[in-house]
Amino acid sequence: MTGLAAFEEIIDASGIAPRIEAVLPAGPRSRQLSVRTLLAGLCLAQADGRPAHLTRVRQALVSLPGDDQRRLGVLADWNGGPHLLTYRQTEYTFGLAARALAKDEPGGLPSPELQAACDGLLEASVPEEFKDASASLAVDWTDLESFSRPPPHGTRDCADPEAGWGHRKNNLLRSQDELSYGYYLSAGVMMPEENGPAIPELARRAAISSCRHDPVRAFAPVLTAMPAAGTGLGDIPGDSGYAHRDAGAWAIPLRAAGAQLIQDLHPHDRGPKGTHHGATTANGNLYCPQTPRTLTGPGPLARTATKAQATGHDRQTSELARYKLGRLTADDEDGCHRVQRPAAMGKIRCPLRPASMTLDRDRPEIPQLPENPQACCTQQTITVPPDVLAKTARKHDCPSAAWRRSYARRTGAERGFATAKDPATTNIARGWCRLMGLAPLMLFTAALLAVRNQRILTTWNTRQQENQRRAARGLPPRTRKRRRKTLTATASAGPP
Repeated sequence: MTGLAAFEEIIDASGIAPRIEAVLPAGPRSRQLSVRTLLAGLCLAQADGRPAHLTRVRQALVSLPGDDQRRLGVLADWNGGPHLLTYRQTEYTFGLAARALAKDEPGGLPSPELQAACDGLLEASVPEEFKDASASLAVDWTDLESFSRPPPHGTRDCADPEAGWGHRKNNLLRSQDELSYGYYLSAGVMMPEENGPAIPELARRAAISSCRHDPVRAFAPVLTAMPAAGTGLGDIPGDSGYAHRDAGAWAIPLRAAGAQLIQDLHPHDRGPKGTHHGATTANGNLYCPQTPRTLTGPGPLARTATKAQATGHDRQTSELARYKLGRLTADDEDGCHRVQRPAAMGKIRCPLRPASMTLDRDRPEIPQLPENPQACCTQQTITVPPDVLAKTARKHDCPSAAWRRSYARRTGAERGFATAKDPATTNIARGWCRLMGLAPLMLFTAALLAVRNQRILTTWNTRQQENQRRAARGLPPRTRKRRRKTLTATASAGPP
């Protein structure tokens, strides 16, 4: 269990307690339970692995030592003598805070004040030595069920009208998605930079939205607001669910904020998808119009591919890179940049550029010229406006080996959700939080992720100390045991 002092330090560093207190209505008498103590109780309850119930929050506070109870106001002197915090006082203060942070007309999205409180708490849970260690964030979303029973078909009459029907993946052998009633939890988890040192995988941003809203569009403003708060954006690994959204919903805002997108393309977006001044647009790049179709067709390497298959796949993607038009300039004020044809860059041999025919014959050669060469073949360079490849452009060519290594960091977001859904600690399944509405659920979730960050830091520090002790004895760092065969493959193999 993480100590009370660590949670108080996080709450004070975030500065959210006085901001919430400032907007709470004043009653006829002062409240015994302050917002600062309430937030500490939320964190203590989650650190103990307790569900997100206000009764558990009160139990965590009244279980503290007597000195801490008096310091935090859990035990106060009243006219009749010492008074211990009651459940009704806990419920009253939490209700005031939730109503103050919620929207006047709830619609399934957090208010700016609620999102700022969540961001502040998570940012304060990241230690100073790791704030600038990496700007890469692995993003993903998962389901977060409401405790309310779903409304009857065709109505919204239920205890939690902000919730909605959504889809979630299952761990069964079938591929169909399951329906869930509640919310989507989106998170951005810190990951190491490419070829950079390892760092603890801390949740740095999170947001909750109703399943009636697109989680990608709901999470994009949270990430784009980070540079203004002093936290720069770097690589953003994400799956095809993010890449398949229209460019204005995800790709364009993230690039404008300084992010580099590293994501898998949706199967509908792979392969040749048109032309620009004669150049073929495929997989987020511009290629020579005479590029063999066999090179632009294959998708990412299968997870079960052998070493020989990976070598052949990488050889094919390296051959495809020779036909790519090379970028010459950065984006100007209008978002345009210029690219140069591959023959002018010395990557292929093309009769339309006689100087390229003197190159070594290990380079590909264009066997047949088009009847009416367009600008990409006749000009040295062409201009690429921002609307071309705005949706599919990425940091690395897909599906290259460099993209595959960088994209592998995306699984950090899944590991973050796995720790939040671990039954051994805090399982955020249905019944974890029985309060209705987005604001109460998001306050508990923010406390849960802050506690989860402290668990990750404790494990990280323990591992680093163990590695230092092993290094002092001349031993290599301890490696993790990895499962060489999946459970599905073992089950399908049958009896020996």
